[in-house]
Amino acid sequence: MLALERRNLILGKLQAEKRVVVSELSQLYNVSEETIRRDLDKLEKEGLAIKSYGGAVINEDVSIDLPFNIRKNQNVTGKQKMAEITASLVHDGDHIFLDASTTAVFVAKALKDKERLTVITNSMEILLELSDVSGWNIISTGGAMKEGYLAFLGSRTEEAIRSYFVDKVIFSCKALDKDWGIMESQEPFGSTKKAMMASGRKKILVIDSTKFDQTAFSVAGNLREVDVVVTDRRPSEKWLRHFEDLGIECRYPA
Repeated sequence: MLALERRNLILGKLQAEKRVVVSELSQLYNVSEETIRRDLDKLEKEGLAIKSYGGAVINEDVSIDLPFNIRKNQNVTGKQKMAEITASLVHDGDHIFLDASTTAVFVAKALKDKERLTVITNSMEILLELSDVSGWNIISTGGAMKEGYLAFLGSRTEEAIRSYFVDKVIFSCKALDKDWGIMESQEPFGSTKKAMMASGRKKILVIDSTKFDQTAFSVAGNLREVDVVVTDRRPSEKWLRHFEDLGIECRYPA
């Protein structure tokens, strides 16, 4: 097993159990305790874990970006429900943008019974997910691949996005704040979403309930630009009133 694979497994265990013990990890992965300590050192330097006596605990700071393969296994049921609702808003023949979020991967899966879609995406994972779909027009934005995110980002990506105008932009974000709006932890992700929102008719923000009332580093857009918010549970009355004031339709599971 490669060190990176082992660290991702440890991180997944941390996500599930909130803490890990060096001796248990050593036996589980059949490596020395010193090797496990080096793994935990690496995770701590990346801001993903906090070392403690004999092990480590998860860093639950919302501003920390977890690896893509860890994030895509979080809140799977919620993402599936949001994806089903989002898919109901897409019609045969639509032209759509899908961003490089893990939520958008679930949306891509839920869209597979649609016909004649044109999907433009900066996500390598979505390109792979849709590689077996026939009758669709699937377009990659291209650009520079962001290590660990399976996302194309940068000026070339944004230039490609601006060369299209689509029926629907489907995207997620890191955090949502009433004052600051749509937020991302890294500026390149924020600027990519800005380009998408400027190049589409209907904007659909798909975001789970844990991201409400949170902030992140980069402002990706104004909530007033959004037409529909899809989430995994009924938002608070405060947020529902805010959406109503802005003329935003909010959809969530019954």
